[in-house]
Amino acid sequence: MVMKKLNQSGVGTEIREFAKLAVPLAGAQVAQAAMGFASTLMMGHLGQESLAAGGLASTTFQFLLSVASGVVMAVNPLIAEAHGADRKSQVEQLTRQGLWLSSILSIPMMFFVGHLDGLLLQLGQAAPIVAMASQYLGQTIWGIFPALGFTVLRGLVATISQAQIVTITVVVGLLVNVVSGYVLGYGKFSFPRMELVGLGLSITFSYWVMFVLLLIYAIIHSDLEEYPFWRELHRLKPQLLLRLMSIGVSIAASTLLEHGLFTIVVYLMGILGSEVLAAHQAVYQTAYLIFMVPLGISYATAIRVGYHVGRQDLKAARKAGYVNVSVAAGFMAVMAIFLLTHPQSVIGLFLDIHKPENADVLKLAVPMLMIAALSQFLDGVQSAAAGGLYGLQDMRAAMLLSFLAFWGVGLTSGCVLGFYFGLGGVGLWVGQSIGVAVGAGLFLWRFQSLTSKSDFV
Repeated sequence: MVMKKLNQSGVGTEIREFAKLAVPLAGAQVAQAAMGFASTLMMGHLGQESLAAGGLASTTFQFLLSVASGVVMAVNPLIAEAHGADRKSQVEQLTRQGLWLSSILSIPMMFFVGHLDGLLLQLGQAAPIVAMASQYLGQTIWGIFPALGFTVLRGLVATISQAQIVTITVVVGLLVNVVSGYVLGYGKFSFPRMELVGLGLSITFSYWVMFVLLLIYAIIHSDLEEYPFWRELHRLKPQLLLRLMSIGVSIAASTLLEHGLFTIVVYLMGILGSEVLAAHQAVYQTAYLIFMVPLGISYATAIRVGYHVGRQDLKAARKAGYVNVSVAAGFMAVMAIFLLTHPQSVIGLFLDIHKPENADVLKLAVPMLMIAALSQFLDGVQSAAAGGLYGLQDMRAAMLLSFLAFWGVGLTSGCVLGFYFGLGGVGLWVGQSIGVAVGAGLFLWRFQSLTSKSDFV
């Protein structure tokens, strides 16, 4: 009887359609984040300094890549809207211009990432740590284009075809990353021991494997034969490219504001010392890995909401948004309970907690993990709600709200608690968690406000 009512209300149908997208996309995000997680684990076994330096480099690279990916992610809601309105030629054109945009963005990104050492020193990071971090970053620059191209193809495949292939592709990439990182990082099977250089190369290998596999799928699969984007790749459409950039810059700005908060906190941790930075990396990589599930859900939210907007069904768009937010919040609540009950087991994945030299890092990491656990629920809400705003193509408002929440509230309160009140790393974690809470409330309010307007579409 209950299921019958669910189906009659449309919620049951929306949950099924959402699950088809969210489960594989969230799985793909987890597998992709697991690359950085696995690399961080291997860094920890290279030593405490390698964990601090490699973690700094990995966090910085992932932040910059996330911002650039935000620009090309403009294809996601636009493809979803075009698909909902049955405009097949527009889907093809959007994909083609998205790949062009990936190429255009890659050139300045490679130059910037390759010359980050001076900036890191200016931000107060220790010279030996920066020198080690540069070894890692120097190898990852060659993975920027395939990573951005993969983001474009993921939007096409997940919207039109089977999203499960995205997960399979990323899992293959994860395996390539782990195996090549183990071989090159530790010098196995007669290869030289390259340490952070080898781990950086392994990330690049994995991105190329993922991009090539998904490109082959998109070209040969029957579901996508009506969208031959690979033909006439030389044709640029400046007007459509500018539209993508206009929307994408707003998404990227929101990503910069949110992820930028967490990245700035990494640098502030580095100012407090290498032990604080190492402790933070263990907690941050754990929280980041878990956060990939609601991030995948947010991509599914953007696609589902965008699809309903294309069909001019605002009521269904609102329903899709709230279904997705509820699932994200429920998952993160379960993860929060796990982190609260198993703190030492989590930290023990990164460092041998029984070694006396790691005792101080463990002492610093456990309270940080407690704060991170308590903010998980709200992090899930804000991520899924932001996906709803992207589906509504309300990027500018999302950007402004992100600035207010993450920088106006989160960074300010973190600095006050961490430095003025002397709470150190724990204070910084409390501050960024407050920013996440404010973001969750603002994004939900904005989504409800827009989807309540009968004349929005």
